[in-house]
Amino acid sequence: MQTSFSNPIPHIIQQHAEESAILHNIRLRQVSAPHVKLHHLRRIDDRIAAHIDGLTVAGEYGSKVCEAALESVGIGEIFTAAIRAIEEKDEQWLDKLFALAVAVPEVQPGLISAFGWISAQHLQDIGASLLASSDPFKQQVGLAACVSHRVDAGVVLTSLINHQQPQLRARALRAAGELGRRDLRSACEQLLTDKDVTCRFWAAWSAVLLGNRTSAVEVLKAYSLTINSFQEYALQLVLKVLAIPDIHTLLKTLAQNASNMRCLIQGAGISGDPYYVPWLIKQMDEPKFSRLAGESFSFITGLDLAYLDLERDAPEGIELGPNDDPENNNVQMDEDDNLPWPDPTKIQAWWDANKSSFTNGERYFMGKLISREHCTQILKEGFQRQRTVAALCLCLINPGIQLFPTAAPIWRQKRMLEKM
Repeated sequence: MQTSFSNPIPHIIQQHAEESAILHNIRLRQVSAPHVKLHHLRRIDDRIAAHIDGLTVAGEYGSKVCEAALESVGIGEIFTAAIRAIEEKDEQWLDKLFALAVAVPEVQPGLISAFGWISAQHLQDIGASLLASSDPFKQQVGLAACVSHRVDAGVVLTSLINHQQPQLRARALRAAGELGRRDLRSACEQLLTDKDVTCRFWAAWSAVLLGNRTSAVEVLKAYSLTINSFQEYALQLVLKVLAIPDIHTLLKTLAQNASNMRCLIQGAGISGDPYYVPWLIKQMDEPKFSRLAGESFSFITGLDLAYLDLERDAPEGIELGPNDDPENNNVQMDEDDNLPWPDPTKIQAWWDANKSSFTNGERYFMGKLISREHCTQILKEGFQRQRTVAALCLCLINPGIQLFPTAAPIWRQKRMLEKM
């Protein structure tokens, strides 16, 4: 880094601001990507940190560049600006960023993630003031910051669970599960009939993580059987706590609606029952679902299809996402991008040779029966989607522990893994 407080190099500082914003947006996708492991996150986190350091060294000039970038504000731009504002403890600038996030709600994830990225030492006064604010959005961000750093919000969280503002109430309900607050299980259970659909979901989600295996599970089942924004989250959790016969019943119900096909394939993998493997192999012949079926097969067997050469080239003429044609109106990203194309013939041969190692009616996860040791190993070595499930499983094994933050900055994850 060649710049200094007294002699910043404008185009270098501009590059730091632009690159940190771009890389942050890439990272948002990577933390839930099927092909990303810890070492991939380390590379991008190190790059973001280097650019942030460059802006910090540039001092006031770096802050001005970040502020100027907000003229065309996006998630990445507000992330970078918020980092600088927090580091400088500039309350006026932070207030402007909060006002901007309220006016342009789609950039709020960038502001919230800045509080998760920054080192805890910078948040001691700011975090407390946000939680004590009368502004529900500021309280929501303060609570998200506590969760990101796995710092218990204490009695504040208890009070926010019954807040009249639905968004803040929902965030508090979710935080109860993430922070392992077993003392708040009954409070979550009381809100299983909340009139707000988001609050109702997070009440059930947290109650299950905190030990409920009855009423909250029934609420999650309802979410998993209808097309809604929480369907995948509900399936991810409920299929890990239902008895195997109940899993079969749920998946049969899902199968009655063709629109649920993706969730059905995902559910087969999350269930962990080898009974579904032959059906998953059949789905690999259908290009639209082939890669997703391959991922679900891996969730049960633990196989890395690309590493073991159990993949094939993409079928000719397949275009499932946007392309370079300016007249093509399809701008939606391919949901299975970066997943390998499984080779059904090779995989069938592998299954024929190895299926005796698996027992139908058992719950496997990445090739083994679920255990604390195995899930911890997946947290260290697995892909991001696998790590997310491993973190949930650890909470289900031991209700009351904090949910491992698989999207946290890599250095924070490494510290937590070392303690485990």
